[in-house]
Amino acid sequence: MRRRLGEGDDQLRVNRTDRSLTSVARALSKEASLVVDRVMPKREGIVILLYHRVGVGSGSVIDLSVEAFGRQLAQLSEKHRVIGLDQAADELAGPGPVAPGVVLTFDDGTADFIDNALPVLADYRIPATLYVATGLLDTSRAWPDGGIPMTRCGLAEVAESGFVTLGSHTHGHKLLDRLPSNEIDDELDRSIAFIEDCCGVPVDHFAYPKAVAPSSSAASAVAKRFRTAALAEPGANASGQDVQRLRRTPIQSSDAPRHLEAKFRGGMALESTVRTVVNRARYRGRVD
Repeated sequence: MRRRLGEGDDQLRVNRTDRSLTSVARALSKEASLVVDRVMPKREGIVILLYHRVGVGSGSVIDLSVEAFGRQLAQLSEKHRVIGLDQAADELAGPGPVAPGVVLTFDDGTADFIDNALPVLADYRIPATLYVATGLLDTSRAWPDGGIPMTRCGLAEVAESGFVTLGSHTHGHKLLDRLPSNEIDDELDRSIAFIEDCCGVPVDHFAYPKAVAPSSSAASAVAKRFRTAALAEPGANASGQDVQRLRRTPIQSSDAPRHLEAKFRGGMALESTVRTVVNRARYRGRVD
């Protein structure tokens, strides 16, 4: 006897169709970006890569396998100059042209960074910056994609590694320009205090949640409390770049080696531009 389709089946079919269309659109965007890269000159400078999850197994596009992450670090260490964020900030503030380089950054502060990413970074002796949303560590609240926050002890372990710089990602992962000005200060004060109390290190760097550029003057002003602030805008950071609006290039599990090499060299700007526009619309009216 054949089962009749109900509303749940219809919704499942819609969800599968949406995911398929998203995957097709993402693939087309990547290939179009490679074509644009061939006809338009790229900015020379320092490329800052944006990672989220390594080895969680969530199936999310921001969740890389440990093997894929290892291959990327091998590719970077063989072909590129990989530097830390503080060195990048020094070079961007200098008077002359900036030599090509790559910086690795991670958002959120999930346990997979310690379990899966940190050992691979150590193997290749590659520095990284970890932007921590401290409120999720404080409450042990899981991320929507299955990411589990690291513990206070885990965060201290990261700080003691000697090659990871800690930065603020706010306390509650809130979009700052949707908050009253007094709550903006509270988000940052609590985040900074948490990291300093837990790890005894200064907090000089900041990344806007969801990498969405601030639209209010109050949210923009908070970046000046830090040496640098990061978004997710396309391209390399060249000499004269505003270090309170650092460009970062998101890395995805769907990136083929040719896409990765283009991103490592400051390309794939079209893909990042499309994503930025989509994210601004996606998070319109939301606070977190």
